[in-house]
Amino acid sequence: MTTNRNRRERYADRQDAGRTLASELDSYSGRRDVLVLGLPRGGVPVAAVIAESLKAPLDVVLVRKIGVPGHQEVAMGAMASVAGSIDTVRNEDVLAKFAKRYGDSSAFDQVAAKERAELDRRERVYRAGKPPLDVAGLTLIVVDDGLATGATMRAAITVLRELSPARIVAAIPVGLSGTCRDVGSIADEVVCPWNPQDLVAVGQAYDRFDQVDDAEVINLLAQYQRPAQAG
Repeated sequence: MTTNRNRRERYADRQDAGRTLASELDSYSGRRDVLVLGLPRGGVPVAAVIAESLKAPLDVVLVRKIGVPGHQEVAMGAMASVAGSIDTVRNEDVLAKFAKRYGDSSAFDQVAAKERAELDRRERVYRAGKPPLDVAGLTLIVVDDGLATGATMRAAITVLRELSPARIVAAIPVGLSGTCRDVGSIADEVVCPWNPQDLVAVGQAYDRFDQVDDAEVINLLAQYQRPAQAG
């Protein structure tokens, strides 16, 4: 199921986007089986607002876009890591265009190797001392600050699906309708209040779209720490 109320106004900031999504997700409020997962870095402030509103814990899915060299905003694919499981999603349309223009698609593996190193770094920084994420049987609300190609969200959902959650809800403030449909083919539910006709960059949907740093992510995770599960 996809929720789309065709919003037409830009969001003030990520917190505004989070409040909008939280109102759409109110049916999940107060449930003990719900876990909100932000995609670092930009998705975490949005997810934190949702977690607070739904009275749910917050955690992260470590995911990295694999960008076209020289055009990092264009995703050739993405990779995600959860509980030691890593999955890579390839954006075949972008890869085909890249290979046609430059005569070589080997850059994918080179960029992927660099992004894997960044995933490992974020694992150390964000999850230092924490047990592996256990999502079996839970309802997961997976949050980003917007969808362009959707590669990072698809990678996150793919790796999470392997860990046997009960349900996966993708919650995104803004995304192209086709991209949301693609995500909907692997998620159980997609909540996306705004499908603009044109979206070159997610920041176009916000009045204020500041960079999110590691310190902000760590601080938000500390505020909404998931309680340790009994063995």
